[in-house]
Amino acid sequence: MKKEEKQLTDRCRKNIQAVMDTQDLLGGKWKISIVGTLYYSGQVRFMELMRQLDGIAPKVLSKELKDMEANHLLTRTVTDTTPATVVYELTQQGKSLSKVVEAMREWGVVYRQSIMDGDS
Repeated sequence: MKKEEKQLTDRCRKNIQAVMDTQDLLGGKWKISIVGTLYYSGQVRFMELMRQLDGIAPKVLSKELKDMEANHLLTRTVTDTTPATVVYELTQQGKSLSKVVEAMREWGVVYRQSIMDGDS
């Protein structure tokens, strides 16, 4: 194998690994929607997330939030109120997904419009 081919293969492997790492962190039905909701809404309480993520079960939301917190994508803050209120917010790491969220939003707007217009 030529040196150029090996470098290209190594670069491809690293790029593919980076995509796979991102997919591992954000994979599943709800994580991107959770990131998007927190990105556009800022601090959000658990029940507000439930309302905005139509169809998610409380147990599933709780599991996804714990997983995302463990991966440093969001923070969970319990306020000192009665009753206690729990709010979720993206961390700097989570906010660094802004280009991904915006690209998905832009693509989604164009795609939805093309479907409604009957374009293929």
